[in-house]
Amino acid sequence: MSTPPDRPGTTVPDHRGRTGLHLTGRDLDRNPRVEVTDVELLAAGWHVLRATTFRYLGDDGEWTSQKRETYDRGNGATILLYDPERRTVLLTRQFRYPVYVNDHPDGMLIETAAGLLDDDDPVTAIRREAEEETGLRVAEVEPVFEVYMSPGSVTERLHFFAAAYDGASREGDRGGLAEEGEEIEILEYDIDVALRMIRDGEIQDAKTIMLLQWAVIDGPFARL
Repeated sequence: MSTPPDRPGTTVPDHRGRTGLHLTGRDLDRNPRVEVTDVELLAAGWHVLRATTFRYLGDDGEWTSQKRETYDRGNGATILLYDPERRTVLLTRQFRYPVYVNDHPDGMLIETAAGLLDDDDPVTAIRREAEEETGLRVAEVEPVFEVYMSPGSVTERLHFFAAAYDGASREGDRGGLAEEGEEIEILEYDIDVALRMIRDGEIQDAKTIMLLQWAVIDGPFARL
């Protein structure tokens, strides 16, 4: 059954002023083996949860009806800040409740600077996030890759970047926006120490592990 038309996020604006959230996906036609038949809006808080019903043409030539829930939080960007001369990387640590509730010892996750794009393009967004979280202004950023981080249920596409920084002139060890309740600790590690922290389980964030490994395989610390 489709979402009632008077539900917030459909014809009635939700608390962010959005409408038409139950229409996303109905016009998809890029894959002839997929026909979307219904989109139900389950929740429209800060982000959007939908249940979509679609017909799928299998390899056996038979059409089947399937239903999937998707969580749409928008797309994001992350960046590895590195000092090529000192062979260091700049990471952050902050409390993440979702990992805390899923067996992380204290929820204080070590990560690369990151954030949602909101209404910005990826480069503008990652420059903003890098400055907000670490206090560093980065001019030249290098695109690394784009990744779907949890394709089974989350729609987010994450844009990965890297940029050099001058560790000798860096100041401060705290970042984040107080008005958003952010309390971010800034950490600087030798690249070899950071890699060891992956092996020891001290760094468990996927985007951070991917960028650190890229740095020594194809990036600034690759052995030629």
